[in-house]
Amino acid sequence: MAPAIKRHRKPSITLTRSDHDALARLAEAISGKNLEVADQLFEELERARVVADRHLRSDVVRMGSTLRFTTDAGEDRTVTLVFPGEADIAAGKVSVLTPIGAALIGLSAGQSIDWTGRDGRVHRLTVENVEGTFGPPAAVKPESEVRAS
Repeated sequence: MAPAIKRHRKPSITLTRSDHDALARLAEAISGKNLEVADQLFEELERARVVADRHLRSDVVRMGSTLRFTTDAGEDRTVTLVFPGEADIAAGKVSVLTPIGAALIGLSAGQSIDWTGRDGRVHRLTVENVEGTFGPPAAVKPESEVRAS
């Protein structure tokens, strides 16, 4: 008998208006190419509370945020959440179009979420802290430059 997977309810998330709009355009741009990732991103956008950019707390993950998270597998990583064209795993830049990137957007320090890795296994991560944002959110690249990471 296979072990039961305990799934937790998804935590509430908050997005800035500019991130919400940019991510909606990105999800639309990839919807014909990578339906699974687009659906995951649309799901996050639909459940998000959207606030004016200036009203987002500093401990909430937004595009361009550098944050530290831990996983149920014992990982402790510091990453920056970026748009696909800026992703560079070696430099710690994780695309919002990866399962872990889509899971991180809108979480605040102390929140945990389950996410399904590319291997199909369910993992749990906890945002330990949000160190800051390295600059204003980047504009979404034209569709021709979008590549799922």
